[in-house]
Amino acid sequence: MLFLFMSIIFSCTNDDEDMVPVCDTVTNIASNFTTSTTTTITWEAVNESSSYTLEYGIAGFSLGNGTSVSTSTADIQLEGLLANTTYDIYIQTVCSTNNTSLYSTVYSFTTLAPNVVPEFKTNLSELNLFIGDLNELNITPKGFEYNLNTTLFTDYAHKQRIIALPEGTSMEYDGNGLPIFPDNTVIAKTFYYNLDERDISLGRHIIETRILIKLNGAWETGDYKWNDTQTEATLDLDGSSLPVTWIDTEGNSNSTTYKIPSNTDCFTCHANNETIIPIGPKLRSMNFEINGVNQLEEFIANSQLTGVTNSDSVRSLPNWEDENESLENRARAYMDINCAHCHIPGGSCEDQSTLNLAFETPLEDSDIVEQNFSIDYRVSFYLDGLSMPYIGTSMMHTEGAALIQSYLQTLE
Repeated sequence: MLFLFMSIIFSCTNDDEDMVPVCDTVTNIASNFTTSTTTTITWEAVNESSSYTLEYGIAGFSLGNGTSVSTSTADIQLEGLLANTTYDIYIQTVCSTNNTSLYSTVYSFTTLAPNVVPEFKTNLSELNLFIGDLNELNITPKGFEYNLNTTLFTDYAHKQRIIALPEGTSMEYDGNGLPIFPDNTVIAKTFYYNLDERDISLGRHIIETRILIKLNGAWETGDYKWNDTQTEATLDLDGSSLPVTWIDTEGNSNSTTYKIPSNTDCFTCHANNETIIPIGPKLRSMNFEINGVNQLEEFIANSQLTGVTNSDSVRSLPNWEDENESLENRARAYMDINCAHCHIPGGSCEDQSTLNLAFETPLEDSDIVEQNFSIDYRVSFYLDGLSMPYIGTSMMHTEGAALIQSYLQTLE
């Protein structure tokens, strides 16, 4: 009996010595200190491990096709990652040469978008205003789109408008006009034509991206001209012209010689009392609903606009195309956005004209009645250097001219 008992003990001892301990799979994977190109991955250490193997790649990759790295500690820094990109990562515990764990379940993390660069670099892509393929015009999470209730006419071009504020800052309420922008704010406006307005899936022709950057309290201008392949835009301060064609919603073929402004042209329109200022993003021009949501309310909720609690505190510029508005309001709003940057006190036309076309200017102080005939004449045709507006267009805006002329007829 004693012999049998000892045999059982000996047999069990031999079995235990032959057994290989289970190599545990790691848990509690996390990413920390993530930037646009790096992150630190951590996990809960496995006591039996001698090292860990990590495999990672862009989200959705298959194991065996990623990048593999090894470490003896329960953390590792990954470098050289793509900005604003989601990655998957798997971790395997290595307890010994012949004893490894199963891979962990997938863990995903996303790198940050790079900061917008408030400098006039050679190429538009270097400013980091867009993510992914440049011609997709996908706005960086570091910026946001804004729209205007009444827009400037530029030969029927479409426009995408962006504001990129430095991280942790906001626009500050300063009445109905321009908000106070912090230094290193970048404002971008990209001009393009849909090839066929009846089917925008056919693509578009991007022409230019105009940039305003606030540096040391002053605004500076620059213009980026897009190349023929639509892959990049380069800084061009001299201006140029190029032919553009498109098909409108009625199926009509249209063409024009589009004028990209020079830096001197930009100064002419954006200067007031010899100081460059933005034209479009006045709070009253952005105070309207888009898809049922008031744009200013959204800015306030996102802490992009401070110093005001709701949009009711801001006047709203009418939409010139809204026929529910009075003819006077529509015409005055159109003249405000298209003409008033030059025809206001301090504007570039102050010495040549007595007009003050800001929407808020009372009619009796605007000189519109007195200059009725001149206004009618200058908007009724297109002749470079004579018709109005004389910068930024190469054709007459038929609908806008008809609106102004209808309004002027009521003043006779």
